[in-house]
Amino acid sequence: MWRVIEANAKKSKLTGSQIQRWVRAYYRCRMRWCPNSVLQLLRCVRLRTCTRRGKSRLPLWIRETWAYMNVLVQSLYFNSLTDSDVVFDSIFEPVFWTVDYVTRWFGTVFVFLVVTLTSSIVVIAYLVLLPLILNTYSPPWIAWHVCYGHWNLIMIAFHYYKATKTSPGYPPTQKNDSPFVAVCKKCIMPKPARTHHCGICNSCILKMDHHCPWLNNCVGYFNHRYFFSFCLFMTLGCVYCSISGRNLFLDAYSALERFKHLDMDKPGVPVTGMGPLIGLLPPGQTSYQTPAPPYTFKDKMIHKSIIYMWVLTSTVGVALGALTLWHAVLISRGETSIERHINSKETKRMAKRGKVYRNPYNYGKLNNWKVFFGVEKRSHWVTRVLLPSGHTPHGDGLTWDIFPAKKDLIPV
Repeated sequence: MWRVIEANAKKSKLTGSQIQRWVRAYYRCRMRWCPNSVLQLLRCVRLRTCTRRGKSRLPLWIRETWAYMNVLVQSLYFNSLTDSDVVFDSIFEPVFWTVDYVTRWFGTVFVFLVVTLTSSIVVIAYLVLLPLILNTYSPPWIAWHVCYGHWNLIMIAFHYYKATKTSPGYPPTQKNDSPFVAVCKKCIMPKPARTHHCGICNSCILKMDHHCPWLNNCVGYFNHRYFFSFCLFMTLGCVYCSISGRNLFLDAYSALERFKHLDMDKPGVPVTGMGPLIGLLPPGQTSYQTPAPPYTFKDKMIHKSIIYMWVLTSTVGVALGALTLWHAVLISRGETSIERHINSKETKRMAKRGKVYRNPYNYGKLNNWKVFFGVEKRSHWVTRVLLPSGHTPHGDGLTWDIFPAKKDLIPV
């Protein structure tokens, strides 16, 4: 009988103290000569076990959710390589995903804004400013404004189109012998040097600088030059409009203020009652007529257009000029926006060890600009920098020269 009790206890998963309690009850019943005591004991064990199981069983979706939460918590410290960056990325992954999703879908809106705002400035320049220039400026100044304005406009349109339509460059997806420095944890693909994953494009980008929402495209190896040239020439165009249109802006602002005061000044009080009898109105006129304003609707719109153009170009010129200057500094150092943060961390880490960190892709200021613009001879400074050019950059974006000689990387 002890074996029967032990077998039922194991099936019921009872602890040692519970088994001892049931055994004492069994022996008490046996000492009292109760023939059905064993059956009653087994029934009681079975009844209590079933009751306990029914109370502890939770709905399936609660148990699955709890198990999933346990996996998420344990994933934060799954091995010794986990650090604060991994924990931070895991916690804020929903926020990053939301930002990437919104930026991806609003990229078309940002491109539309760039095209619309730029087109509005061009329309104002042709319809308002060009007639003023032709009527007031001397022939040399007219030639300067016409030539420079159209050259700047062509450079802006060309580089913006190329920056949006040119692929930034992707690492090969098939097996090859190209060297790589890491494996992307998102793409699960080898990453060559200077390659980073873009969450918005959902792919790895060669020599990735950043994802630009105003281009609706990543800035990478094959379109980095187009992006910087667009920023540069757009800044020059905004500065040109802001400086050359300063006097026109001041005149237009003064004219609008004068129009406002004229609208507020009342030319007289309407005459009613005995006015016609005492001769305040000319014979035959029964109501007072307000004279027409000294300006037209066209004049008002012209002045408002000049103010709009000057404010927009000045604001964009300052903001975009700061961005262009920052990227010029990065190009001079041979690094991208992402590499700037990586190199800063490496510099601090090496300094703690008493060593000096050197950027392996810094070829010197002049060589960095030659490699960036693809300048291979002197004439290329004109044909490839100051004129529209669709040439590809130097190299393939997969391999890079490390610590080249001090002489020119691309002799000119």
